[in-house]
Order: sequence, then C-alpha cells, then structure tokens
Amino acid sequence: MDKNNQTSKETFLERLSLKNFNKMQLEFMEKASGDAPVMLLAPTGSGKTLAYLIPMVQHLEASTAVATALIIIPSRELALQITEVFKSLKTNFHACVCYGGHSMRTEENRLMEKPKVILGTPGRLSEHAQKGNLTDLNISLVILDEFDKSLQFGFHEQLSVIFKDLSEGQKYFLTSATTLNTLPEFLPFKTYEKVDFLKEGEVMTLLLQLVRTSSVEKIDSLMRLVSDFGQESTLVFCNHRDAVDRISLLLTDFGFEHVLLHGGMEQIDREKNLIKFRSGTHSLLIATDLASRGLDIPEIKHIVHYQLPPKKDAFVHRNGRTARMMAEGQSYLLLAHEETFPEYVDNNLPEYQLPQEIKTPESSPLTCIYLSVGKKNKVSKGDIVGFFTKRGGLKGSEIGMINILDNASYVAIPTERVDDLLNNTYNQKLKKLKVKMEVAN
Repeated sequence: MDKNNQTSKETFLERLSLKNFNKMQLEFMEKASGDAPVMLLAPTGSGKTLAYLIPMVQHLEASTAVATALIIIPSRELALQITEVFKSLKTNFHACVCYGGHSMRTEENRLMEKPKVILGTPGRLSEHAQKGNLTDLNISLVILDEFDKSLQFGFHEQLSVIFKDLSEGQKYFLTSATTLNTLPEFLPFKTYEKVDFLKEGEVMTLLLQLVRTSSVEKIDSLMRLVSDFGQESTLVFCNHRDAVDRISLLLTDFGFEHVLLHGGMEQIDREKNLIKFRSGTHSLLIATDLASRGLDIPEIKHIVHYQLPPKKDAFVHRNGRTARMMAEGQSYLLLAHEETFPEYVDNNLPEYQLPQEIKTPESSPLTCIYLSVGKKNKVSKGDIVGFFTKRGGLKGSEIGMINILDNASYVAIPTERVDDLLNNTYNQKLKKLKVKMEVAN
C-alpha cells in the first residue's frame, strides 16, 4: 500500500464545499485506516455515506495492485444516490451500478471494463456472482451499507451467494442504523472494530406532537394539518401502499400538489417523485417506510405518522428523516380516539391545534421540467444550464436542482418562467439533439 498517493481529507472538503467533517465521520475514517473490519452504527441522516466513501477512495488510491471496491446496498434508489455522492468526490475512478430493472447486458459490459467501484443491490449482484461476472475483478474492499436493512428485507440468501464468490483477504466496512447482536455466518469474520454513534443520535432536537381525531375524520384532519404547513417540506408515513394510494387520490381531489413513494411503483416513477420532492417542486410526499431509511431527502421540516408503525425502530427511523444531526424537526402523531398509544410513545404528548378548516393549498413556486435527453446522450448539467440560459432566456440563478438520469433529465425552475422557457426553446436543439421539453407529469 502506498499512502503517499492518497487524496487528503482537506482536498475532499474543498471538493465538497464543506468546512469540516463531523465527529462520527472523523472517528470512522481513523478506524478505517487499519486492517480490521469496521462496523459503523449511526442514525439515519448522520453522514455515513461520506464516512465510508472517503476511506474507500483512499484505499483504492493506495493499492499498488489493480483493486476494486464493492458496495452492497439494499435498494436501487439508495444505490443511485450513493453513486451521485461518489461522483461529487471528483475522483478519476469509474463506477458501475447494478440493480434490478437495469439492463443486465449493459452492466456486464461495464464490469468487463473492470471499474474501480461497483455498487449494487443484493439481488442483482448475486446474479452477477452466479454468472461469474465478479470473479476476476480483484475485489479488495467490501462495504455493506444499511446492512441491517438488507437482512430485514430478506436478502440473506443473495448475500451468501455473493460472499461465496469472493476470494479471501478483503477489507470490510459495515454500516447500520440499528445495533446488530450477531453477525450472519456468511461473513468471513466474527470480530470487528466498532464506531457507535447511535446514542449520540438520540440528542436530536425533535418536537413530537399529537393530533387527536375520529376515524371518519382522519383524512380531513390530515389535510387540515398539512395545509397549515404551506410549502414547508412534509413527509406523511403510512404502513401500507394501499393507504398511500387512497390518501393520494383524496389529496388530488382537494387540490394538494404531492408525490408518493412505495414499493409497488415502477422504478422510474419512484425516481421521478423523489427528484420532485428533493428539488422542492413538490413539498408534500406520501410514503411507506421505504422512505424512512437511506434515501437522500434533506431538510424535511415535518414528519406526519398517519399510521403508527408496529415497532419502535421503524418509528425512530421515520423521525430520523427530520431531526438530522445538528438540525431540528417536528413530528406529528395522527391518532384516532379509539386507537391506543403504542408502548414506545409517551402518552403525555402536547396536542397540536389544527386550523378549523382546510386552508386553500398553495401552488408551488417551483416547477419540474422534463427533458427527453440524459446520460446516454452525454448531456451534462453544464449543457442544460447553457441551453436554459442561452436559448431559454433564464438567468443562471433561476435554475434549481438538475437531475440527469440515463434517458431523461429533470430541472427545477420558477413556475412563473415555465411558459417563457418552453416557448423560447420550442424546436431548438441541445448539443445538436432534438429534445422534447414539458412540465414533468
């Protein structure tokens, strides 16, 4: 190992436009420089991804032989988001992302190019392992991100297949938002270094409030509650996808702009809705617990439990979407009179005073624009900014978050400038490409 070639923490801070790393990240980076496996226990939203990506890059830089890092992640949304964080580190390393619903042939071609970083879900990676696509990649570092979630989702068998295909001598990082009492037998180690910040996360500033209502008025109470938040980011949790769909229909009838997220949706629709929520074009998200872990959804002001989860850890993870490290958040329990408090909740919570009527929903000041070109067309964020300013007549300051997918791109712009942009760019080409542009549906 040649540590002289490693990028310094200071350089990464500069690339990320950060002043410093937090205490948890620094402690993990120090432990990760050794040879022993390291387990990172920290709450959702604490910055675990950066904590392991930076020592991963340094490990690859210091390796004198050809080396590859493998990151195993429980969901494709999280895999895509971690890929974006990795890109923000501005290394010279290429990454290959593997997940269900993606072209297997494309992934196989990328793996033949021996990328330095492979990210993927257990299901798809086990398929590659069975086909021998991981055998010759000299994987020297294995990272199991949200490891507890992978086991909870029932990926034990797929993980066993992946580890059976690995040679000996890898370095290991594991992250989890809950304590693990035992390790599964497929892991090639039983002892490890531990960085535990779960107790640190308990000091999050979270205001928990109660909303009492009757069963028949529960959806009405929800609408009065979220209408009181205006355009502040709000995440409403339900236990089941049918409840999400039912609430969505009623919100639509009352004119509430919102997006939804659950496991029964097509992948592209899930990605698109997360983009709308993250970019601020839609401030209200209705979701199952799929949104409680791992997903990069920053600065959520309000968490609403329309249905309370059966277990405390799910409740904690939901609330972790708002009370992030160094931030404040507010959480609301919507409880019908005939419903009882679960054991994990204090039954002396302060009650939130709902407005007497549903306030007229505010229109979003931002709108999400769809473009029919993406990564496969070799379109960059700079290309889109140039197109919107030179052809569309927008100022650079009017262009919000840009998200580029394989075959499409999404851009947040002021709602009042949508007509100007679409009129000015009609029949115009972006990088000599004919592009379809419209308000994202």
